Amino acid sequence: MTSACILGCSGLELTPEERALFRDARPWGFILFKRNVGDPDQVRALVQSFRDCVGRPDAPVLIDQEGGRVQRLGPPHWRRYPTGRAYGLAGGGDPMRRRELARLGGRLLAHDLKALGITVDCAPVLDTPQPGAHDVIGDRAYGQDWETVAELGRAVCEGLLAGGVLPVIKHAPGHGRAGADSHLDLPVVDAPFEDLKRSDFRPFQACSDMPMAMTAHVVYAALDDVRPATTSPHAIRLIREALGFDGLLMTDDLSMKALCGAFEDRARQALRAGCDVVLHCNGDMNEMRAVLKGCGELTGEALRRARAALHRIVRVVEPLDEAAARARFAEAFPETALESPRS
Repeated sequence: MTSACILGCSGLELTPEERALFRDARPWGFILFKRNVGDPDQVRALVQSFRDCVGRPDAPVLIDQEGGRVQRLGPPHWRRYPTGRAYGLAGGGDPMRRRELARLGGRLLAHDLKALGITVDCAPVLDTPQPGAHDVIGDRAYGQDWETVAELGRAVCEGLLAGGVLPVIKHAPGHGRAGADSHLDLPVVDAPFEDLKRSDFRPFQACSDMPMAMTAHVVYAALDDVRPATTSPHAIRLIREALGFDGLLMTDDLSMKALCGAFEDRARQALRAGCDVVLHCNGDMNEMRAVLKGCGELTGEALRRARAALHRIVRVVEPLDEAAARARFAEAFPETALESPRS
């Protein structure tokens, strides 16, 4: 049995209680945060311990490694990466050059993660910012128009995939218009459906062939005036049918304050709405136990999509001359060369 969830842990190594929980529940995957990151050897050991607990060498281990302010791995052991906005402004106005740099950034991120055994990056952000929106997306976005967001988001996906790491496009069907930070409150978007269709939804439609996507804890009144996309059958149907996404659909973190109610109910509602797996990040044991009660076993179409996603991990990664690639990248983004990582 595999539980339809992705879970985190509390520290740099698993506690006996966490090991027992993971062995019994066998979550599909795991996620790392800064509290779980020390040096490369420690991260590799923690990643291996996750997989040992569930007895699956291919159990996915995720991390949020976008660059900019959302980067769980950083100096002194790992290099800094630019914001999404920086990619959009790079290349001296040459669209092909900025696309090349975005793909190279994804390829270098994959190189870092694969060396640690991490197989999934919760990136890229495909949200298109709108005037007056909350800055929770802000400079994480690749541009101010959906075309730039889609173009550079796809390039980052391609770089990650070439390096043996699965991308997660987020936050479907679009967080860029939200007036609140869903970590802290429930955003409600009142824009007409046609406006959303012309802009917010388009990058997700353009990248619908990617292996994984993450939902937004945002109410879109034009789709469902009560429930956020994560727990709304109407929003999930739009993601699946109108936007054409048939990959593994995971929730954003269930512990975010945009959601309310018992954790068991949050998990159950998300899965009933059409999500394939739920995500719980903070490592709180009581919350994880409740989530596990609500998520049940990964079966049926969700299991098919989970297997299909993992099959997208290439067996032989694209060749990379790391020194040359780093030098080329640093020409465009000097901040990435300021601090050399420690081995």
